[in-house]
Amino acid sequence: MAELRHSSSLGSRAGSSPMKRDDTASPLIHEQHADDDDDGRSRHLFRDRVRSIWSYFPFVSDDPRVSQQNSRISLCLALFVVVAGLISILSIVNHLNAPYLCKKDGIVLHCPRVKEAPSLWENPYSATTSWKPCAERRLGGISELPPENETNGYIFIHAEGGLNQQRIAICNAVAVAKIMNATLILPVLKQDQIWKDQTKFEDIFDVDHFIDYLKDDVRIVRDIPDWFTDKSELFSSIRRTVKNIPKYAPAQFYIDNVLPRIKEKKIMALKPFVDRLGYDNVPPEINRLRCRVNYHALKFLPEIEQMSDLLASRMKNRTGSSNPYMALHLRFEKGMVGLSFCDFVGTREEKAKMAEYRKKEWPRRYKNGSHLWQLALQKRKEGRCPLEPGEVAVILRAMGYPKETQIYVASGQVYGGQNRMAPLRNMFPNLVTKEELASQEELAGFRKHVTSLAALDFLVCLKSDVFVMTHGGNFAKLIIGARRYMGHRYKSIKPDKGLMSKSFGDPYMGWASFVEDVVVTHQTRTGLPEETFPNYDLWENPLTPCMCKA
Repeated sequence: MAELRHSSSLGSRAGSSPMKRDDTASPLIHEQHADDDDDGRSRHLFRDRVRSIWSYFPFVSDDPRVSQQNSRISLCLALFVVVAGLISILSIVNHLNAPYLCKKDGIVLHCPRVKEAPSLWENPYSATTSWKPCAERRLGGISELPPENETNGYIFIHAEGGLNQQRIAICNAVAVAKIMNATLILPVLKQDQIWKDQTKFEDIFDVDHFIDYLKDDVRIVRDIPDWFTDKSELFSSIRRTVKNIPKYAPAQFYIDNVLPRIKEKKIMALKPFVDRLGYDNVPPEINRLRCRVNYHALKFLPEIEQMSDLLASRMKNRTGSSNPYMALHLRFEKGMVGLSFCDFVGTREEKAKMAEYRKKEWPRRYKNGSHLWQLALQKRKEGRCPLEPGEVAVILRAMGYPKETQIYVASGQVYGGQNRMAPLRNMFPNLVTKEELASQEELAGFRKHVTSLAALDFLVCLKSDVFVMTHGGNFAKLIIGARRYMGHRYKSIKPDKGLMSKSFGDPYMGWASFVEDVVVTHQTRTGLPEETFPNYDLWENPLTPCMCKA
């Protein structure tokens, strides 16, 4: 027993002594084992935490069948994220590449913001590169005209009013001829009661270019056909006249009501023809054709174009070096002041004379004159009164235009003469008219026709760096529309006369507040790309039917 106990004690010593030797001989091995144990515990702890997190999601499971279903769900989620990302990227790209376009909210116009600093003379660059004209004729295209013997007949119109009203009537006549597949006889420019000018089409426009440019769209002849012997009947006979065309008539009206009569009589006059074709109730290609006529086919005679180039060149070099210039269409002639029935600053004698003039020219509207004061106040609040020269001067100065600005004035004889013009001339002394830019000899050939002089004003205003209108009318809206069609680069300022009347009538408004009102209000009233709207005016805004994204 003693031996047995002795041997077992030796065995226990023998078994334990190596461990002790190892512990004393290699302490690093012991630390490594300890670190491994810690790492193992950390991994287990992390795995447990992950499992606890994923346990909140019902589709996480160790079951292989559930795992397969979960992978499908994960794949669907991944696809959804990818698709959503692509859509977001595409929307961002489309937003970045979207053309510059202002949108109306009531009477307020909201335009995209730009980084570039505002300029007195040009619209934002992004506005000028977003759109391009696309109403020109298709070169090398196939003519859409049927043979001459298949025409439905001939139509004839009198283009009434001033030069620009006549221009619109000519564009509408071409469009109506296209709608009815009829031949257009070259329009006659009718003498106007105000203009008192008998001008022929060929005295103003290039007839050969007009007919040739539109040869694939509409057949146009210079005169009434020889086989129609009684030409006077076309001017006077009711049997040869269509008189019941409503204003802004749709294309279908001409097909249903006018075309049958043309087929029956072969030649018909359409009278009256002012604003006898609508805008949003005709096919887009017809509106595009009207733009083609206005901006491409209707060209002034070469001598008118050359003289306007000379006047514009002189305006751009008045300071001895190249300078920008402003064109101001100042509508403050006696006839316009009288027709407006607005009240303007003046002496008692001036007001009495104007009352007599209105009573004589517009007796039905004048009546006994007792209602005119209230009418004048209402019209001024609504912004329907022409701006006076002094008001124009204050607005331009508030916009930031300096005293040295070169201004070309397109206007008739201003009501009130030099006294009325004095505030404008004092604030902007560099005012000139075509009579001051050119000699009498240079203008002599154009004095034969009042419309020739109006054409010069039109072209010099069209070529200006900034155009400013002071009242509505065909002259201003045709220029604004043409400048938009040319690329929206040059500013065309359309003052907010309603807001300005409130500011002018506020005796407590300081100059700083007035300047802020003017600048903020007119930031978007400079001929920028603008969405069209129902019953919009094609001549002032040709964007949708006649321009394309650049």
